[in-house]
Amino acid sequence: MANILNIQTSISGENSVSNKLSQTVINQLLDKDPNSKVLVRDLALNPIPHLEIHHFSASRIPDEEKNEEQKKASQYSDEALKEIQEADIIVIGVPFYNFTFPSTLKSWIDSIAVAGKTFSYADGTPKGLLQNKKLYLNFAIGGVYENGLIENMEHYLKTLFGFIGITDVEVFKSQGMMVPQLKDENFSKTVAEIETVLA
Repeated sequence: MANILNIQTSISGENSVSNKLSQTVINQLLDKDPNSKVLVRDLALNPIPHLEIHHFSASRIPDEEKNEEQKKASQYSDEALKEIQEADIIVIGVPFYNFTFPSTLKSWIDSIAVAGKTFSYADGTPKGLLQNKKLYLNFAIGGVYENGLIENMEHYLKTLFGFIGITDVEVFKSQGMMVPQLKDENFSKTVAEIETVLA
């Protein structure tokens, strides 16, 4: 039995391609292990506030030392940290908005990248503290790009998650989702790829 954390970031709801790709991944995982539990965090419906100094400071204070104001300031980070620490598998839908991923995903990342909790410099070099986790990144891109934009976004996310210890990463990408002549065929190809890889 695995704990699966499904991070949704699309503003498109039921029409979201990235959510559909993520659900395909989850369905395959559940087929292999029906007892797994899925926790959905929808960052489009319930976004985490952008990082501010009082959030940053409070999240780095040991829990037992926080006053009530600091507990309130760190609650978003505390919740997000608990969810990812307890997850065995993380499935993230990544739509492409204005040449990058949604700012809500960046806010979530800022809330989980916390010194002493997901990474440490204790021995003088960075060490990721989230071990033995699998990450699936599911990209949905409206156009078709061959200029490195998607690869740069993928590299950033892999680097970030590798920094906090998550190095087992599988990436699925579906481009042309706003191009009528390409959408259905490319989406079907990506779904088939997911089903093959996770069979």
